[in-house]
Amino acid sequence: MTTSSASSASSARPDHALSRVLGAAVTGAVLATGARSYLSWSGHRGDRACQADGGLCVTWWSVTAVPLVLAVTLVVLAVAYRRLGIGPRLVIVPPTVLLAPVPLAAGAASGSPAVALTGAAWSGCLALAAWKRYRVPALTASAAILLAALIAYYHS
Repeated sequence: MTTSSASSASSARPDHALSRVLGAAVTGAVLATGARSYLSWSGHRGDRACQADGGLCVTWWSVTAVPLVLAVTLVVLAVAYRRLGIGPRLVIVPPTVLLAPVPLAAGAASGSPAVALTGAAWSGCLALAAWKRYRVPALTASAAILLAALIAYYHS
């Protein structure tokens, strides 16, 4: 008897879901930390290149930083979720990537550990939404993280 990956993901036992979500959380933490480090590095590099110029200065690093981070994140999440057996990736990966800058920007104000924890929580909650049984709590937790990040970001 063969089952599709979508039906196996929705009928997975809780212990299998937990290990997969933890894998997604670790992936999210690593990606968030890497994105913060790369964006910081490219910002410093652009500042050094534009230091002598008092006007508008656009560097290759500042133009390509965000698209490069988004592209790497999409590829890494797609590969990691496939290896973890998390599906449907089309529903999970785009919200993870497109909405992630809000919580990550709020976490970046507190330092690198906050970015890693925020990335882990965000990625783990959205990955948990792949299972029908956990969809409502996972999306509620994701919405709570997003709301808390917006509040923290605008109060700082």
